[in-house]
Amino acid sequence: MADDEILDATWRALCTTGYADLTMQDIADETTKSKAALHYHYDSKRDLLERFFDHLADRFLDRVTDAAAAADGSGAARLSAVVDAALSPPDTGDIEDVQTALLELKAQSPHEQSFREGLCAFDEQFRTLVADIIADGIDDGSIQADVDPEETAHLIVTMLAGAQLRQVSVGENRQTVHDHIERHLEQRVYRREVLSE
Repeated sequence: MADDEILDATWRALCTTGYADLTMQDIADETTKSKAALHYHYDSKRDLLERFFDHLADRFLDRVTDAAAAADGSGAARLSAVVDAALSPPDTGDIEDVQTALLELKAQSPHEQSFREGLCAFDEQFRTLVADIIADGIDDGSIQADVDPEETAHLIVTMLAGAQLRQVSVGENRQTVHDHIERHLEQRVYRREVLSE
């Protein structure tokens, strides 16, 4: 059984069952394979969920990096594309399902050191991407020069985490994050030029 098949089954089972009640049998039930076949690839549910978290984090980082590259414009435009990608569904699946699965795993990080370590590594990679885009925006004049890229990236990543949680729990949309970026980061001249196009 391909690793991707197991990871996709884990996603479906986690979204349906939740972390607390999830069993290897639940995951196996989402495939055509037996529980024993899962144990051939992963020693335990914890091992499988660690790999699953890495898989989700890699997919997320690929998606936001690709969105930034596709924007092919100013730092402000690339930052907006990253926000959209962070709060939008991947090519397959529903965004609430993805975020529910991530939320289930993130909630375990205070109790599971390996999840905490994975989350910290993911957070650092995402913050670095956002900080680099902000620095590029300062250089190209689309983001205000007095903005600290590292500090602002930390704030935006924190805001996105909160927006993802609110999207899952109460269905709030992404506009709040975009509004903050527009009001507090983008150069006013850049905003006028974009609005007039």
